[in-house]
Amino acid sequence: MRWQGQQLGVDDPSALPGMERMDGLVRSVTTPEFAGMTFHEVLCKTALNRVPGASAMPFDWTVNPYRGCSHACTYCFARGTHEYLDLDAGSDFDSQIVVKVNVADVLRTELRRGSWTRDPVMLGTNTDPYQRAEGRYRIMPQIASALTESGTPFSILTKGSLLRRDLPLLTDAAASVRVSLAMSIAVFDDVLQKSMEPGTPTAQARLDTVKAATEAGFRVTVFLMPVLPHLTDSVAALDDALRRIREAGADRVVYGALHLRPGVKPWFFAWLEREHPELVSSYRGLYPGVSSQAPKGYRKWLATRVRPLLRLHRLDGRDEDDHPRGRPVPGLADRALRPVEGDPGALRGLGPVQETRPRVAPASAPTLF
Repeated sequence: MRWQGQQLGVDDPSALPGMERMDGLVRSVTTPEFAGMTFHEVLCKTALNRVPGASAMPFDWTVNPYRGCSHACTYCFARGTHEYLDLDAGSDFDSQIVVKVNVADVLRTELRRGSWTRDPVMLGTNTDPYQRAEGRYRIMPQIASALTESGTPFSILTKGSLLRRDLPLLTDAAASVRVSLAMSIAVFDDVLQKSMEPGTPTAQARLDTVKAATEAGFRVTVFLMPVLPHLTDSVAALDDALRRIREAGADRVVYGALHLRPGVKPWFFAWLEREHPELVSSYRGLYPGVSSQAPKGYRKWLATRVRPLLRLHRLDGRDEDDHPRGRPVPGLADRALRPVEGDPGALRGLGPVQETRPRVAPASAPTLF
C-alpha cells in the first residue's frame, strides 16, 4: 500500500488522500467485533468534494467519510477507486476501510468560508456512509449537524439500516434545512442477496428502515438498482420488489440496469462464474469488452416491463436514463433546488413540511479549493 513506504514528516504526493505525510495516518485498527477487517484511521485535509463538470451526476458536492465498504456488493461501482490506493478492487475494498476520523471538523471549517453558498451536499455517492464501520465511529451525526448548523441542505443514499439510529437527528435537521433520504435495495431474494451483498442488511431490514423514515415524515425514494439481467428482471421479481417497496411507505422509485465499470467487471465476473456459470456467456454478450452499460435495447425492454408495474403499485418511478445532468433525481441532492428569497416553502417535498426555511446567499460557483 502506498503509505507503507512513507517517511515520518516527509511529503509524498502519490500517497493516500489525507496521508501525504505519515503524520496523517493515525493508526490501523483490527478488532474481534469486525473479524477480517482493518480500519485505517486517517486525518483528511478536505471534506467537501466537487463533482467534476463532465459527471452525469445531478449534484455538485459530496462528502465521503469512508473509502472501501464492508457491504461487499459484487457489483459496486466504487470498487475501482480502491486501486488508487494500491489496494485491490476485490477483497481489499471489502475489508480495508479508510476512516476519515476528522472529516466533520474539516467540514465545519469549509462550511464557514465566505465562498460557501450552501449548495446541496450528497452523502453516499461513493461508499456507504452507514456501513458497519459507522456503528463504531459515529461520524454521520457530526456531519449532519455541521451541515444543518451552516444552513446547507443535504441528501443521504444508503443501504444501511443504521440510518434508523439518526432519524431523530435528521428529523430535527429538516426543521431548518432540506433533508432528503433514499434507500438502495437491489435484491429482494434473501439467498441471492446474501451471495451478492454479503455485508448488507437484508432487504426486509432496509424496508423496515424506509417505513421508519416514512413514519418520521420523510418521503423516501428507493433505488431499485441495479436490476440484474436474468437474475432480478423477471416480472415476478420486479412485481414483488415494487409491492414491498410500496407497502413500506415509499412513493418514489429510481431503477436502472446493472453497470459494470472496468474496476468492477473482473470481480463481478469472478462471482458470476462461481455462482451462476450458466449466465456467463449471456453477460459477456451484454457487456462485451470494456462496455460498462447494458445495451440500449435491453434498457428500453426493462423500462417497458417496469413502468406498468409502477402504475399498478401507485409508485412515482423513473428510469435512471431519464435524468441527464442538470435535472433532478428524486431522493438526491439537486443543484437546482435552492431556497428562494422570500419563498419559505420553495424546498418542501422530501422532508417533513416546515413553516420556515433559512435564507442563504444567492447561488454562485463556490471556490473552496
